[in-house]
Amino acid sequence: MFSQGQLIFAACFFVAFAIAMIYAYRKDVKLHKLFYKGSYKILIAFIVFIGILFVIKVYFKR
Repeated sequence: MFSQGQLIFAACFFVAFAIAMIYAYRKDVKLHKLFYKGSYKILIAFIVFIGILFVIKVYFKR
C-alpha cells in the first residue's frame, strides 16, 4: 500500500514531531501551570457530556 520511502518518511516525521512537541511543552510548562490550572475539569465535563449523549442514544434506540 505504501512504498518503503513513504514509510521511512512517515517514521522520521513522527519522531521529529514528537521531539518538537516534547521540547515545546517542556519550554512552556510554567505557563501551562499558570494559565491552564483547572483545564482537567473541562475535559472531565466534556467526557461526561459525550457519555450522557451515548446513553441517551442507546436508551431511545430501544
